[in-house]
Amino acid sequence: MHAIVAQPSSEGLTWQSVPDIAPAPGEVLIRVAAAGVNRADLLQAAGKYPPPPGASDILGLEVSGTIAAIGEGVTKWSQGQPVCALLAGGGYAEFVAVPAGQVLPIPDGVPVPHAAGLPEVACTVWSNVVMAAGLTAPELLLVHGGASGIGTHAIQVAKALNCRVAVTAGSRNKLDLCAELGADITIDYHNEDYVGVVRDAGGADVILDIMGAAYLDRNIETLADGGRLVIIGMQGGAKAELNIGKLLTKRGSVIATALRSRPVHGRGGKADIVARVGAELWPLVADGQVRPVIGAEFPIAEAQAAHELLASGDVSGKVLLRVDV
Repeated sequence: MHAIVAQPSSEGLTWQSVPDIAPAPGEVLIRVAAAGVNRADLLQAAGKYPPPPGASDILGLEVSGTIAAIGEGVTKWSQGQPVCALLAGGGYAEFVAVPAGQVLPIPDGVPVPHAAGLPEVACTVWSNVVMAAGLTAPELLLVHGGASGIGTHAIQVAKALNCRVAVTAGSRNKLDLCAELGADITIDYHNEDYVGVVRDAGGADVILDIMGAAYLDRNIETLADGGRLVIIGMQGGAKAELNIGKLLTKRGSVIATALRSRPVHGRGGKADIVARVGAELWPLVADGQVRPVIGAEFPIAEAQAAHELLASGDVSGKVLLRVDV
């Protein structure tokens, strides 16, 4: 089979022959139609984010396609069935083997290739905003990076749950997209103080944060009483001083989570999250309340260009690689 392989920086990412794979017991083999591109892929390609033990060295954390083969002990899925899946790695390839518990059906109304843009954002948003932070109507969710893949998904999920949404983004076009998706408050972080704007709206009950250290103190200032800050990224650094007194005054909480490194099984494992997403979020996708927002699509052989676009920040929504080979 073929897959994208990370080469020395002068060569970038190349599409080349790699050994064939087969599903282990408890796994299915997916013939890939498309793979989602995530910032974790950019970090891994740069040598800054090694895959967890036992995971494929090939890039790619989510795919869509059809089941090509079924491993021993798998009874839920059938050969030829259209699916999408959350991965620990291996998605930038013609085929990928994945634990059966991390596989989801294609939601009604979603084209198979576009479903590749759902598993990572859906599992990230649902596990953090709903399962960990407990967002409920009519609370206010603040999303940093509102026009990103995660941001565009989080806006729609929160609105489907009858919550208010505030977002930050760095351009008028991105803020307009967020508003079209339902955001009630749009903040240009270049020109506006998000702390003041959100506090004037009553404070954020939940903050979904990709920035980490750079935003920690201001995020705590922005929380409403009883608010929950969920940190899922470190684009603004890994270390910052935490004012515990400020947090105590608000009766607030800080939650930091990761998805890729979770075990497959057990409470809070990937299979648990995927099951909750399939049961609770997929109906919202099937009836059109939540949809994948696709900003760009590339042939798989142009993975390097896809990475460069995502790194530039000049794209909204998800970037996909089409594996039409």
